[in-house]
Amino acid sequence: MSYWGFPEYITVAEKKAKAEKKLAQLRKKRPDIAPVVLEGNVLARTWWGKAWNKNLERYADYSNRIGRGKSYVRHGAVLDLRIEGGKVSALVQGSRAKPYEVVIRIAPVKKGNWDHIRKECQGELRSLADLLAGKFPKTLGDIFLADGKGLFPTPQEISFSCSCPDWASMCKHVAATLYGIGARLDEDPLLFFTLRQADTGEMVAQAVKDKTGDLLARAGKKSARVIADADLSGLFGLDMDGLPDFSAASKPPADKRTSRKNKPQPVPEAGPGPEEKTQGTATALVEEIIGKKPAGATVAMLEEATGFPRTKIYAITSRLRQQGRIRYVAQGVYGPP
Repeated sequence: MSYWGFPEYITVAEKKAKAEKKLAQLRKKRPDIAPVVLEGNVLARTWWGKAWNKNLERYADYSNRIGRGKSYVRHGAVLDLRIEGGKVSALVQGSRAKPYEVVIRIAPVKKGNWDHIRKECQGELRSLADLLAGKFPKTLGDIFLADGKGLFPTPQEISFSCSCPDWASMCKHVAATLYGIGARLDEDPLLFFTLRQADTGEMVAQAVKDKTGDLLARAGKKSARVIADADLSGLFGLDMDGLPDFSAASKPPADKRTSRKNKPQPVPEAGPGPEEKTQGTATALVEEIIGKKPAGATVAMLEEATGFPRTKIYAITSRLRQQGRIRYVAQGVYGPP
């Protein structure tokens, strides 16, 4: 019922109860449904989630409309949200019984932008885990967020639609979905690169190659303290289809003046060091836990069982998925192949 032309006021508690009831109904038909659930009232907690929201809010044509979706996210109205390459699909509970269907399409990162970003990352990234945790120099964060030249999309690169009757250029359901993306990136930052169709392994591998190649060149020779090429993927937390070849950088230029007497003796190759063993053990542990869960293991379950930070879990599960050793079940859920 409405009064004097205004819609009836509905309390936040009533909105939450309505969303929870609808979610319970949907779960019976779709057990893999993935609602956006916030911890408290904070919309985003990690660097990637906060950066996503900050990017949207800084544009004038979004800033005065996107705020309409905050309350919807906070009372659990985003019942399902899925991210794939260039597309986000969501179900958002509104005033009617049936949830509204939202589709947001986002263009890939421009090739020129991507090439520039990769170049600027040279020698600055240590691992995939650091990238996902937002642990990189502030200058990289500024480059990622550069207006129109960074990793984050501009309004011109975003298009959306909603099944609701609101003809506004951005309805509350679309706005809620946009904030829901930020919350989802808190759970799995790798989804940002999936959405923007950018290769994290390529970016980190190039940075690792540049930094490690430089270290080997300055060392003048490969010693037992320098990890073998084949172990780089485990150490840096990424899966590289083609490992960079550092052998050329590790060979010092020939010196004709070096006598046979003073010629450096070859250093025997070292076996796996503690770091490599630890990495292999961590991967095996995660794979073993997932293997015992036919219905799938959540990231939270893996955190509790292993004691590993979430960023490390993401790096390991990403590598195992690429190798076909585990499968993707649902948002943040992994099962045996």
